[in-house]
Amino acid sequence: MMQIRPFLIEDHSAVVELWNREATKYDYKPFTEQEFQDTFIDQPYFDAHCMWVGSNEKGIVGFAAGCSGDDLPLGDVSGYITSVIIDADVASLELYDAFLLLLEERFQELGKKQADVLFFNPVKLIWNIPSAPQHEHNNAPGISKDQPLYEALIARGYEDRATQCGMYLKLGSFIVPEDILGKEAKANNKDYYVEPYVPELHTGLEATLAALQNPQWEKDVVSFVKDGAPLVVAVHGNEVVGFAGPIISQPNGRAFFCGIGVHPEHEGYGLGSVLFFRMVEAFQNVGCQYISLFTGSNNPAIRIYQKAGFNIEKQFSILRREL
Repeated sequence: MMQIRPFLIEDHSAVVELWNREATKYDYKPFTEQEFQDTFIDQPYFDAHCMWVGSNEKGIVGFAAGCSGDDLPLGDVSGYITSVIIDADVASLELYDAFLLLLEERFQELGKKQADVLFFNPVKLIWNIPSAPQHEHNNAPGISKDQPLYEALIARGYEDRATQCGMYLKLGSFIVPEDILGKEAKANNKDYYVEPYVPELHTGLEATLAALQNPQWEKDVVSFVKDGAPLVVAVHGNEVVGFAGPIISQPNGRAFFCGIGVHPEHEGYGLGSVLFFRMVEAFQNVGCQYISLFTGSNNPAIRIYQKAGFNIEKQFSILRREL
């Protein structure tokens, strides 16, 4: 019989062992003890009342974690479920349900109205790319349907609201296709150009970021550029009307970028596609080994990614239950 109790710091090693045995079956990256500590405990939204373990005569055989924070996106109403992992030898729908109930009760105590499995969760779980396990993506945006937790969430009345596609492209032989070059030439005829950002030459980056109404971009893109990170921009004259990037190579060979956007007043010239392909080319030129990203299954941009050679590696569900 499994007994559920709050997580204690001395459970640390046993939980890491459980994670590395069970969670890795669903492509989650294994943890070292330090990585587990950094991910779940030494983070600003750690809540001791939102981490639970299950134990039996074998030791720790279950682990559940969630978090919340008023300053998170939807934070005033949502509690976030991070993970529930149970040893396959003892797992049952009832045990998953028991863990979920404890997380939900904590969210209710904190005045939350719903439990969410969503990419706004500040606890980022790294997953390995199934076709290239040496490569990884820095955040699972939901729960993959192959996890027993998915079935338990549905049985508990969670609504599967959307599918996020984790996509991957190995770099090294990427070439901008002819029709994109054609699109770029058409844009050039209208005096639009896609080129590397030159702070001394180009104006209007901040104004374009503001027009895109993404506060994260306004903060991060400007900060990276100030630190000297390259950026691909679309310009009209010398005015920046779109961006892609920044172009940053992570130590593990992964391409890091914040996003892509075109000023609403300059849409309709194919600049988004050209920016994307030129960004991929720029990552290859700085020696990145791969790009991974996720996007909604209904996002029309998925076709652009596939055209560039990206494959869907794994699909993640976003779920919610009103409390």
